[in-house]
Amino acid sequence: MALIVFLRGVNVGGHRTFRPSILARELSDYDVVNVGAAGTFVVRKPGSRAKFRSAVLRKLPFEAELMLCDGRDLIRLEAENPFAAEPSSPDVVRFVSILSKPGGVRASLPVTFPSDGEWLVRVMASEGQFVFGLYRRHMKTISYLSQIDKLYGVPATTRNWNTIIAIVRILKG
Repeated sequence: MALIVFLRGVNVGGHRTFRPSILARELSDYDVVNVGAAGTFVVRKPGSRAKFRSAVLRKLPFEAELMLCDGRDLIRLEAENPFAAEPSSPDVVRFVSILSKPGGVRASLPVTFPSDGEWLVRVMASEGQFVFGLYRRHMKTISYLSQIDKLYGVPATTRNWNTIIAIVRILKG
């Protein structure tokens, strides 16, 4: 089964920048498909996770954290559609945060950030290493998304639900 790789904190605000398409080409032995500019990859022939992880880290021009999951987990999530009950809105984005490993939530859900006033991030649910929520398009949102690490006690990286759907299309294609 394919492996999905999510790099954390790359190509954001001019920090730790690189060209994901070039990295995918350099890892062609693993049949890597780049998804967007945020460091998201579908790896069709991953072999050993440990060996693949070291290959990625050797190719990057900086230190990075990688979150890995099996493609079948994202196919299952897409089928379950954790956002089915949430109305769509142009100013609200559906997201999935991928935890470095399954973490225990340290509060009852849902949780909103900030905790008072109008919310910018709402964490609705979690399952294994996946956290589901919504965020509003606002300059302060990214600082509140970083609170997911503290909420679960492990590092996380966040992707738009549309990115998850794009990955599933690649997996099914």
